[in-house]
Amino acid sequence: MGCGRVGSSLARSLERRGHSVAVIDIDPDAFRRLGPSYRGRTVKGVGFDRKVLEAAGIKEADGFAAVSSGDNSNILAARVVRETYGVHNVVARIYDQGRAAVYERLGIPSVATVRWASDQVLRRLLPEGSEPQWRDPSGTVRLIQVSAHVGWVGRRVRDLQKAASAPIPFILRFGQGMVPDEQTIVQDGDLIYVGCANTDVDSIETILGNPPAKN
Repeated sequence: MGCGRVGSSLARSLERRGHSVAVIDIDPDAFRRLGPSYRGRTVKGVGFDRKVLEAAGIKEADGFAAVSSGDNSNILAARVVRETYGVHNVVARIYDQGRAAVYERLGIPSVATVRWASDQVLRRLLPEGSEPQWRDPSGTVRLIQVSAHVGWVGRRVRDLQKAASAPIPFILRFGQGMVPDEQTIVQDGDLIYVGCANTDVDSIETILGNPPAKN
């Protein structure tokens, strides 16, 4: 639902991956954004109207994205699709990050556009690790990116996990992600991703941002 810049780009991307797509928008002129190569369905109407949803094929749908410009419309459509048609693979774009957190707790995955954009900018302005790569809706746990001190180079990733008392689910090496095993050695330039409670962020950044303690 929604054929703005996000919706039209999403529709084309899904179609290129071999999915059948239907796009709903109240403004028929918006469908021009889909371009001449788009082969999916277009339906004029309000995205939370059942007749409109059924015309778009919601009864056979495997997923639904509500990406119109209105928070209320997006969340209402997402709830109708989940609760009336039983489609569980649903996501809603929400501008108000406070609302996004509420809907996440209700079980509706949300993309808080403003929060995501501001976090991306902050990560580029502030030192690595200052902003989380991911955080849960309750604000209790997060995934942080840490540049480990050069003193950790040559040590096993499991040594970092033990020192930080936190799991390291993956690392980024030369721009490529990898899941470490028991024998993975830290190399110069590795970016370490640590899962932790909010209360432990400072201590983890301090521990990994300094040389390992001598035995």
